[in-house]
Amino acid sequence: MPANAVPVELGDVAAVAAACDDDALLLWAAQGMGPRVRAWTLGEAVAVACPDLNRRDRLAVRGPAAQAGALVEYALQRLAPSYRVVGSRDLVEEVVAASPRLRVVGTFEWMDTDRLPPAPRHDRFVAGEGVGWLPATCEQEVGALLAVAAPSSWAVPGLAGVRRWAGLRRPDATATAGAGLVAVAADAWSCPQMGFVAGVATAAAWRGRGHGEAVCRFALTELVAAHGRAALMVDTDNHAAIALYERLGLRRRPLAAAAPAQD
Repeated sequence: MPANAVPVELGDVAAVAAACDDDALLLWAAQGMGPRVRAWTLGEAVAVACPDLNRRDRLAVRGPAAQAGALVEYALQRLAPSYRVVGSRDLVEEVVAASPRLRVVGTFEWMDTDRLPPAPRHDRFVAGEGVGWLPATCEQEVGALLAVAAPSSWAVPGLAGVRRWAGLRRPDATATAGAGLVAVAADAWSCPQMGFVAGVATAAAWRGRGHGEAVCRFALTELVAAHGRAALMVDTDNHAAIALYERLGLRRRPLAAAAPAQD
């Protein structure tokens, strides 16, 4: 790449896909290239900026570290200070090491798949039936479950980008006390090229019975069928969730996020 090379802005999602070699993270960040999304390329590096994506203004990046670092600096000069750089962990750490203005603010896992989840194993059979997309009238019930089972969930009913909720109810449908939802998962911040799952939660009393797995399998099956692939994010230390998602066929990619260092 010439020393005086200038980043080129990309105008549509097809150009982003070609430049990033169909990178799942960057295609998700592109969100079909809505009017508020911007993307650039510099040499082999690509960066995509999307506001309010999974509750953050995000600048997703990939490419060789030197080119990616130069592209990140270029993009951040044109974006609001709220933007966080996100990419493969090794790359972000290299970019931060070379930049006096950035610091790593978090690490987590990106997991994705372009295949339908495998059928459930017989030894993990879920007694309850009727996993499916819930009507909008159930959002208050979903919120109540999340408030107890996953109070830190990034996806909640009514939030921009959260499209719908999959749910599973108690198998003993005749019960009158607490016969509500036991597990949920959201279709949130999906785009034409990528389905995205968030807000996965199971009521504490019903964990370990395969209910969360059933809801995740349903959501992933629906989203892969509709978009060709699906993804989610999970905390690095959430080993049980990672094992579940790996059973469902998702591949793991360690990520890091960086933000401007505080003065």
